[in-house]
Amino acid sequence: MASPKGLHRSSENRLLSILSVDEQKRLLPNLEPVTLALGKVICESGGHLNYAYFPTTSVVSFLYTMADGATAEMGLVGNDGMVGVILILGGETTRNRAVVQIAGGAFRMRANLLAQEFARGGAFQHSLLRYTQGLITQISQTAVCNRLHPMVERLSRWLLLCHDRAESDELLLTQEFIANMLGGRRESVTVAAGHLQDAGLIRYARGHIRIIDRKRLEAIACECYEVVNNECERLFGTSRS
Repeated sequence: MASPKGLHRSSENRLLSILSVDEQKRLLPNLEPVTLALGKVICESGGHLNYAYFPTTSVVSFLYTMADGATAEMGLVGNDGMVGVILILGGETTRNRAVVQIAGGAFRMRANLLAQEFARGGAFQHSLLRYTQGLITQISQTAVCNRLHPMVERLSRWLLLCHDRAESDELLLTQEFIANMLGGRRESVTVAAGHLQDAGLIRYARGHIRIIDRKRLEAIACECYEVVNNECERLFGTSRS
């Protein structure tokens, strides 16, 4: 759904905000502000992307679905990056789905225009390449985390990643949805969420999760959150926390 011009600011997306004023002005005519609804599928597995998306207040998950229908999240992107790295890597299609996890705003750019801007080189190209490296780190760390760490640590890490990108203390997330993201059973998520709630770190009710004590949540989260956060800081000179 298209939104009125000026609803979002390019400064709300890191990849755009770190560009010079002149570069942002050059890109602005090609950036269309849109509102992404919860659950919207931006790209299906094996599908082609007609647009790249630069989230501002929305969060998008990259999901892989197995033959039996089981799903797990590979990574997520919010105001830290872009949906559509396949457009600059030359792969044309991807094996995962991109689904809006938290509704909100974004800018979108036509795929052909993104390719033209990327081919110009310079700061925009460098920014997208650095982001791609950061995304690879996040995806790799997610695979390790889901294999080695207990659910309560994985849930804490995931909530922190969502909190960073949504920039809101309240998240609209059901336990079933979280279980699908983390590749675990709903019962495991229920127990882990109950542990965090009993400890006073979150408040959960009817699909609403509110972050109460972020610092203590960081202390419980596994090392994977810090690894991804530190790489983000190294690449862009800013920390998510």
